[in-house]
Amino acid sequence: MQLSFEFFPPRTSQGKLNLKKTRQELSAVNPHYFSTTFGAGGTTQDATLETVLDIQANDNIAAAPHLSCIDSEKSKILSLLKQYQAAGINRIVALRGDIPSGVRDIGDFHYANELVEFIRHEFNDHFHIEVAAYPEMHPQAKNMDADIKHFVNKIKAGANSAITQYFYNADAYFRFKDEVQKHGIDIPITPGIMPITNYDQLMRFSNMCGAEIPRWIEKRLSTFGDDSASLNAFGFEVVAQLCDQLKSQGVEDFHFYSMNKSKPSLQLAQGLIE
Repeated sequence: MQLSFEFFPPRTSQGKLNLKKTRQELSAVNPHYFSTTFGAGGTTQDATLETVLDIQANDNIAAAPHLSCIDSEKSKILSLLKQYQAAGINRIVALRGDIPSGVRDIGDFHYANELVEFIRHEFNDHFHIEVAAYPEMHPQAKNMDADIKHFVNKIKAGANSAITQYFYNADAYFRFKDEVQKHGIDIPITPGIMPITNYDQLMRFSNMCGAEIPRWIEKRLSTFGDDSASLNAFGFEVVAQLCDQLKSQGVEDFHFYSMNKSKPSLQLAQGLIE
């Protein structure tokens, strides 16, 4: 079983210290890699580079930077990839990224498959390229068939594997895998797992990314109010059952959206490897 954990680059000195502690605690389950998100339009790009290089140099765990191509130029992407290559990094999470508000010229890349193709052309097989998958459909896709086509294009461009957007309905994940296999695609598609620890935050994220919160989960979460202990206990039960269901049906790898906290993801990961 291979486990991986995603972080966002901290902006403050205290945030950096907190993330170092989180990384140290998550290292207990011997992760395959730590990934770090990347803001479009330069919002967190320097912090991403700093975080990734720190992981690569100090954690004895592979670092996997996210790389969003929207609102960027080929020369900037190439320069960044060369820095990662020089640092010994050989895994990239290649994404289109969100289009910043008010931006008309979205740069040299319009879709993630173009970024994948560019990386392959410039670096051959140096980088293992992960891409995003949306079991419940990308929020901007016209329909599911169009979304599947975009995913297939990324794989044909040279992607090695994929990480899904988080979901709480295992059937959506398995149906997505079935659909892409009809197109001759048989790569590892790792489920993205989001611990449930904050109702408002979860609803906000889900509205943005198109992840469905089953009605029975949403209704139950809305009743806890300020009772964080009960919400956390219920959230852990829901996500642990999801992980067990995935594992029982043959899933071997899991990617956790840690939100820079160790305990929720660590508890779920430990439950999978026990």
